[in-house]
Amino acid sequence: MHREKTRVVQIGDRKVGGGNPILIQSMTNTRTQDVAATVAQILALEQAGCEIVRCTVPDMEAAEALAEIKKQIHVPLVADIHFDYKMAIASMENGADKIRINPGNIGGPDKVQAVVATAKERGIPIRVGVNSGSLEKALIEKYGGVTAEGIVESALDKVAMIEEFNYENIVISIKSSDVLMCVKAHELLAARTDYPLHVGITEAGTVWSGNIKSSIGLGLILHQGIGDTLRVSLSGDPVEEIRSAKLILRTLGLRGGGIEVVSCPTCGRTRIDLIGLAARVERLAADYPLDIKVAVMGCAVNGPGEAREADLGVAGGAGEGLLFKKGEILRKVPEEQLLDALKEELDNWK
Repeated sequence: MHREKTRVVQIGDRKVGGGNPILIQSMTNTRTQDVAATVAQILALEQAGCEIVRCTVPDMEAAEALAEIKKQIHVPLVADIHFDYKMAIASMENGADKIRINPGNIGGPDKVQAVVATAKERGIPIRVGVNSGSLEKALIEKYGGVTAEGIVESALDKVAMIEEFNYENIVISIKSSDVLMCVKAHELLAARTDYPLHVGITEAGTVWSGNIKSSIGLGLILHQGIGDTLRVSLSGDPVEEIRSAKLILRTLGLRGGGIEVVSCPTCGRTRIDLIGLAARVERLAADYPLDIKVAVMGCAVNGPGEAREADLGVAGGAGEGLLFKKGEILRKVPEEQLLDALKEELDNWK
């Protein structure tokens, strides 16, 4: 897969763009002012594999909380700002590694200049974010509605507002809940700029529907080589966003590591609780940093073949299953002991 060539931007101790690995982001849903709750959620996100985290900063208390939050976490911290330029400046003064703003809604050119001056002084990148839901009335009228072309024009207009003050330490984010519109907008934008792009399908929905929409949209975008960081936006536990993002990247061949669990859809031949077992194996596998494939199969038709192709696997029978490793049968295991048998193999994997 060809990766679009973009500029390199330093965010804390991480680099995005320029062919660097695509980094996974999420956003806390705690009150940022509640330092303990916010730190706890960020640490859980880190454990799941989050590489950049964003917190909303609606007031000065939240901005000041960033200083203490930053002391207790291990990933770059992004401050999400809307409407008040003072929050952007305060966030940078309290240690934010990047700020996310829409230069069109923080109070005019003089306010944008003040934000850019602080960012320039501290070497802090600015993420310019534009969502289809906040597209300017003039662009809606120009294009006859909310369109990919309008979203791109809006984003580039906002970038120009920052470039006017001789600052190009920028990441661009354009998002829409309309999957195909979002894909088209990213295609158009990638052809017109070399700034690194943060990609995502905004307001995608619940863990169920949001994962489907995000997988389709991000799959189409990333497979074209577009995107330098990503977020899977879900109405749910932010940790689910990280799990989904890792799987999307791994499925596209853009990231290795982590156990890939494959399981059969079950049929009338299945004689074990395959659905329950597969779910438990998936939860178990998330705790191991192994780059292997584990197969959970329900019967003797495709089970042995799939299990043999995997590094580790089980193929179900009548209340029992065969345990496979590297294509070889290890032993027959009672159904109630299959999960423990897999865990034992993973604990001792070499």
